[in-house]
Amino acid sequence: MKKFFWIDMEMTGLDEKKDSILEVAAVVTDVDFNVLETYDTVVFQTPEVVNGMNDWCKEHHGKSGLTARIPSGKKLDVVEKEIVTFLDKHFPTKDKVPLCGNSVGNDKRFIDEYMKKFSSRLHYRIIDVSSFKEIFREKYKVNIEKESKHRALDDIFESIKELKTYLSYVKIDKNGG
Repeated sequence: MKKFFWIDMEMTGLDEKKDSILEVAAVVTDVDFNVLETYDTVVFQTPEVVNGMNDWCKEHHGKSGLTARIPSGKKLDVVEKEIVTFLDKHFPTKDKVPLCGNSVGNDKRFIDEYMKKFSSRLHYRIIDVSSFKEIFREKYKVNIEKESKHRALDDIFESIKELKTYLSYVKIDKNGG
């Protein structure tokens, strides 16, 4: 069965060279976007890292409850082992796996920087819902409102729903006409 691997992360900012990962979630779906399994965890960071977040992150991660969970989060190396095990459960280890998500190129930069073993399993291709968003918004004036809870697992579920909506506009003539 063909599957898709969705990822979302919350970070202390958008610069993978200076910011840190706070939360990692992944969802495996079939090609019809039915959820097969989920993974979600908070990453431990020191108080210095948490206090060094930019103002947007302080506000939104505070409101979502993420900031309060960071002190009891898991070490990043443990999270990486768990996410690779999760990936291996659903995809043969010989396969390079494309990431799916919203603005997932940003998540991939953090994965490449901080989770080398996980990164080594990933394909260079990605399925980015934000590409569909740009086309449908600009060309067809379709604008999908999202809740934007800023929690990784919630964001993945919103991304799946969003992509399903965009694809519902696509009509395929299977007869070649």
